[in-house]
Amino acid sequence: MGVSVQRIETQLGRSTTDDDIEPVNRAQVAFAQKVSAVDYALALAATVEFRRAVQQWWADDWDLLLTPTLAEPPAPIGTFANNDSAPMSPMARAAAYVPFTPAFNSSGQPAINIPLHWNDAGLPIGVQLVAAYGREDLLLRVAAQLEVAQPWAHRHPPA
Repeated sequence: MGVSVQRIETQLGRSTTDDDIEPVNRAQVAFAQKVSAVDYALALAATVEFRRAVQQWWADDWDLLLTPTLAEPPAPIGTFANNDSAPMSPMARAAAYVPFTPAFNSSGQPAINIPLHWNDAGLPIGVQLVAAYGREDLLLRVAAQLEVAQPWAHRHPPA
């Protein structure tokens, strides 16, 4: 986040203000400024190790991983609102809400969310399919087959 803010400031030709950056992002910038280059390099190395370990699962002859998309039903608008007195609260809330997707953001593997169920309130409940690195084709083929078997394009959450 610290690099992103510096790039934005370069593009703007000025320092950012609190009106430009949300509190949660400001908190991340402050944290990033305290991380040493060595700590950052170690974190990158840990990410590479994690990526290799996760991708081994697919090398062991698995085709797809099926997980929930969310840990709970879709959240109401405002659930992740900024809080000046606790600027990291949206991140903490998001971590509890979406625990199944970040691993594949980090590993670089393709994943797709498919709304295969609707709860009693008429909200979509998604499942996530994850494939091996570079296998977006498999995800799209399976998603297309599931949509034929259980169409969802006509479904919309209540207003």
